[in-house]
Amino acid sequence: MRDSAPDPLIDLDQASQVFRVKGQDLPAVSDVSLSVGAGEVLCLVGESGSGKTTAARLAAGLASPSSGTVRFEGQDLATMTRAERRRFRRSVQYIHQDPYASLNPIRSVRSTLSIPLRRHGLARNQAEVDQRVDELLETVDLTPPESYRGKFPHQLSGGQRQRVSVARGLTLSPRMLIADESTSMLDVSIRVSLLNMLTRLRTEDGVGFIYITHDLALAKYFAWQGRTAVMYLGKIVEAGPTPQVINNPQHPYTKALLEAVPEPDPDKAREKKAGAGLLSADIPNLSDLPSGCTFHPRCPLAEDRCRERIPVLQPAPKAPDQDVACMVVTDPRPTAAVGAGAGADPGAGTGTGTEAGGSTGRGGDAGSGDAGGGRS
Repeated sequence: MRDSAPDPLIDLDQASQVFRVKGQDLPAVSDVSLSVGAGEVLCLVGESGSGKTTAARLAAGLASPSSGTVRFEGQDLATMTRAERRRFRRSVQYIHQDPYASLNPIRSVRSTLSIPLRRHGLARNQAEVDQRVDELLETVDLTPPESYRGKFPHQLSGGQRQRVSVARGLTLSPRMLIADESTSMLDVSIRVSLLNMLTRLRTEDGVGFIYITHDLALAKYFAWQGRTAVMYLGKIVEAGPTPQVINNPQHPYTKALLEAVPEPDPDKAREKKAGAGLLSADIPNLSDLPSGCTFHPRCPLAEDRCRERIPVLQPAPKAPDQDVACMVVTDPRPTAAVGAGAGADPGAGTGTGTEAGGSTGRGGDAGSGDAGGGRS
């Protein structure tokens, strides 16, 4: 799904990241395409290990793609000069998931927040540094600031460290913030306050966001006016406007994620299917991915063709604004035809699409596309 903005801040074009581990290639991200413009928010959701953080690291320039392209304002990161790279680093900031690992244990809060200010010439003297540090601490509800400036990471709670990490991401007034579970360690009241502050940055200052979360309720709250992309085993399987993805999911994996959200109403909770309707709770290993659609071993809608061909992102017939990588959804077939095709001759033209070279809905063969082939 191509972004409507003419000049997106961040643009991933068929980006892939393959890690070599013990002689094996592990495809953490496979042909992911997405873009985010100024003042926009894109939520990446999915289970642990689905490739959300790796995709975000590619967008932030913290890792180089094995293939594909990452662009900032239309310019490939790989071809940037040193000055252009410096501008990109200042414009795009990353808030890490684990603040204890990302904060330097031998630097105080004051030192952590003041170094970027001095490095980029945003403060001329110590008085301006202290004033800006206090403003940042107050922004993330670490008050009074003088109680926290001199502390080190080990002297702070997990939530306090997370707020310092968020404050560090705001030091340079970035144009794009990439937040990896940035509110996961915060109390509920502080979480809402911080999300509201981030929303003001988006609406008033035009800051773009890539927000990674496991919590679909947070995705609904923060990205209601934005877009949500659902990832599974390194590929985008559904993408579209957040209200539609949440209220009218098309991919069976997205439906399973929503079914897994705890239901406070006990009557409605009893109506939910055990296991969220999945055939298996086990996630396949990246070193031994299933053939065809990698979700088919767990999918309650799986057909024979799902085991043979790789689906591509296409508009859902019942929800044109949503792109879905599921042949059963984008190219439904009558039940009778599926049953008849199970034992039919592949050359008879009535099979379920298990023959090599069968159509994927875009005229491609089994190797012509994948779940990340579309734009989000």
